[in-house]
Amino acid sequence: MTDTPSSPQDANPKKRIASIVLDESAVVRRTPEVDHERKVAIFDLLEENSFAPVGSDAGPYNLHLSIEENRLVFDIRDEAEEPHGKVILSLSPFRRIIKDYFLICESYYEAIRSASPSKIESIDMGRRGLHNEGATLLAERLDGKIAIDHDTARRLFTLICVLHMKG
Repeated sequence: MTDTPSSPQDANPKKRIASIVLDESAVVRRTPEVDHERKVAIFDLLEENSFAPVGSDAGPYNLHLSIEENRLVFDIRDEAEEPHGKVILSLSPFRRIIKDYFLICESYYEAIRSASPSKIESIDMGRRGLHNEGATLLAERLDGKIAIDHDTARRLFTLICVLHMKG
């Protein structure tokens, strides 16, 4: 009987994010809900992820994620913090999804306080749909640069949204 990997990390323990640093210097104060989402995304991302810069077997990686001049910067480093390379993406293709995602999240958090369970569920379905759309777009934009799985893309999209909260 052959053992099969239970997670992407088990398949190749080098092709993963070992730590993540968010440049939150320009982020405005967050609500407790947004801060919770950020913490959960980071925890889940570090527990299980698949992250493989094309042409590299040097992992695991420390990822410094930031927004500079309306560009998303993936500053990839090795575990000793030696630079491994940067991937820079324009945020323009993400603008509509991020804006819609913020709006639906506001509706969701408001609904949790007073709406019926069925209304909360329908808003949450829309929220998850936009989140999946953002994750898919991120994976497409990283194609040929960094290979990631869907769950990793979802968690990274959450963190991109957090970074996008500027005053």
